[in-house]
Amino acid sequence: MSSSANSTGLRIPTSARQIAFHQLLVAAWKTYLIDALHETLGHVDPAAVKAELTIHVSADVLRLLAATGVRDEHVFPVPSVLRHSPTLVGYYRILPGASQKSFYSPATGLSRFRGMGVRGSLNAAQGAALPEFCTAMCQELAELVRQIVPAMTPRDLSELPLLTLGAQLQGANNKIIGREATDGVFLTIAEMVQPYVEERTSTTLLVRNASGRAVHIALASDPDISIVEESDGVRRNKVAIEIKGGMDKSNAFNRVGEAKKSHRQAQNAGFRDFWTLSSKAGLNYAKLQASSPTTRSWFEISHVLGRDGADWQEFRSRLAGEIGIPLVNAG
Repeated sequence: MSSSANSTGLRIPTSARQIAFHQLLVAAWKTYLIDALHETLGHVDPAAVKAELTIHVSADVLRLLAATGVRDEHVFPVPSVLRHSPTLVGYYRILPGASQKSFYSPATGLSRFRGMGVRGSLNAAQGAALPEFCTAMCQELAELVRQIVPAMTPRDLSELPLLTLGAQLQGANNKIIGREATDGVFLTIAEMVQPYVEERTSTTLLVRNASGRAVHIALASDPDISIVEESDGVRRNKVAIEIKGGMDKSNAFNRVGEAKKSHRQAQNAGFRDFWTLSSKAGLNYAKLQASSPTTRSWFEISHVLGRDGADWQEFRSRLAGEIGIPLVNAG
């Protein structure tokens, strides 16, 4: 961890990594922490959830939780919940403390579920395997419940996952942190356009807009996210989006300067609009624009990841306009 001098002359380690952690944390609230689970449970049939719990969870463990006030579905996954919100695979992964690397490794047999937990996609093969996945996860989580002394509490459910997230970020380099921020933005867009999605993979969305045209939203690199409209077999490259997960202010202008290179490649490919999502807090706008003159629109990345704030409202409005769909999910 780097450090910087202050008025006292002492060199205190910077908070750059914690700033990055916060950006990813606000995204996780919406995708695979308990806030996201609460949201999902408001949309699934509680009777179906209860019936599935009796299939996948041992009766003795259900009795243990009944005495603690912890809801069973806050600990144990069931197929109906994961079908509605595939990213919640991540919630049930980090509760027992598994890193992405160890959880999705070929040795565990769980690598096929990575697209669900990381990108929110769900294909037919994954859907068919959910009962097996839930049975295996519930067996491991049952041991967690049995061995926590004196008993699992709601506070455990809030704080145990943060220990896993913190360790995961501490071991991550800037490239990995940036990729997680990009994945978080893609998930945010996918949630917003969900009513109009005709096809979805872990890296692409096919949306049918109000005019009946196909709009392709792709997660890649150079640009990080592209929006392309198709009509009568002809594709129009519309928006190139660059995403710069934040670190410290001292490197901010170099970081956003990298967007310029990608935008120029996108210009050569025929894109007509160029957006950059990054941390803007405490930065001089003129210097920011000078670092990436190709950027036509700037958005605060924390607002977009957290689905809240002025830049989120502007982003979703502009995005809906470019795609050609009504403004939805005001959240």
